Amino acid sequence: MLRLASCLALLVIATGPSWAGELAKPILKVQGAITTMNDGETAAFDLAMLDALPQHTIKATTPWYDGEHEFSGVVIGDLLETLGASGESVTVTALNDYSAEIPMDDIKDYPVILATRVDGEELSVRDKGPLFVIYPFDEHPDLYNEVIFSRSVWQVASLTVH
Repeated sequence: MLRLASCLALLVIATGPSWAGELAKPILKVQGAITTMNDGETAAFDLAMLDALPQHTIKATTPWYDGEHEFSGVVIGDLLETLGASGESVTVTALNDYSAEIPMDDIKDYPVILATRVDGEELSVRDKGPLFVIYPFDEHPDLYNEVIFSRSVWQVASLTVH
């Protein structure tokens, strides 16, 4: 936790005005039961801010792409820890208002990521971006089911911690 807090502190210092609210292009808002905010009662992130956080890569076969692909981005649990989040679940909402609730147990038990890239390329809105919830399907085959697929929201715009 100290490492993540240090990363956030460095992010705040390094991005200066960006963290103070002058975001390049916000792609994610986090709200609800969090203690660290930079935009009223939310924490807003642009791509550079998310990229500055520790990154994780998952190689996975999913129902949305042919074959195995490499997804990379921030682990949702790390992001929430950085923001001082506490709660039982996270509602993930897409640009088209589709939403799914992810139990905090999923986030604690697995390195579920908010992918910003697939095979090293930034995810575009046309290709399920800018953010896509990806579970480690290949590492945990029991996750390859309809319940988890419904939680794998693409075109993510916001997270709400409950």
